[in-house]
Formats: sequence, C-alpha cells, structure tokens
Amino acid sequence: MGFLDKIFGGNAPEEKNEKKVEAKFYILDDVKLLDQVDVISQTKPVVIFKHSTRCSISRFALKRFEAEFNYDEDKIDWYLLDLLNHRDISNEMAHRYNVQHQSPQIIVVRNGKAIYHDSHDGIDANDLKQFI
Repeated sequence: MGFLDKIFGGNAPEEKNEKKVEAKFYILDDVKLLDQVDVISQTKPVVIFKHSTRCSISRFALKRFEAEFNYDEDKIDWYLLDLLNHRDISNEMAHRYNVQHQSPQIIVVRNGKAIYHDSHDGIDANDLKQFI
C-alpha cells in the first residue's frame, strides 16, 4: 500500500467475505464443441460469449463481463467464441439454438437449448444468477 493510499484510503476492503472467482473460459474453436456444450448443459448452464476482436464495443463488453463474472466452474461453464476466426460456429449456433447472430452476444444454453441471450450493452454477468 502506497503513501497516498494510506492517506486517501485506497484499496477498499472486500464486501463481507465475497470471494472473487477467476473468470475461466474455454475457447470455442471447433463446431464439434457445440455437441460438448449440449452435453454439459444437461447438468449445468453454459454461457457462450461471442466476441469480435476488431470491435471496440465487443472488447469493452468482454472486459466488463470478465470483471463481473464470479461463478464457480461447478455451477456454470463459459465459452469464448472469436467471431472473426470462427464465423462458421456462430452460423451453426444461430441454426442450432434459434438465436439471431449479434456481436457481442451471450447465449445461455440449458438442456441443449438457448434459454437466454443478450447483446451489446445488455450483456451483464450478474444476469446469470437466475440460471444457477
């Protein structure tokens, strides 16, 4: 803690022992992994974050999502899809889950079906609480 932090009270204490879980995601880089997502979604929700690496809005939404994501791996999994390199996967997701393509976008899959999706500034990791 630096001198100015001591004076101005930097580093506020954490709220009531709330532990921050490191945001761990899996890379969705093969269309065959959607079959794995469907299997996993039978026991817990899976969120897929579709991200365009050239878009500043998408980059901001991803950073905010990562900062807010605070869920244990045993309760929910999340996958990251790079749209510029894997548009074919996004197209398959639109067909499989009946969700129109957006970017950035999150899709929550449960029992092999999309049960929630949102895009752009509507993406909020706190909205995932309703699914766990």
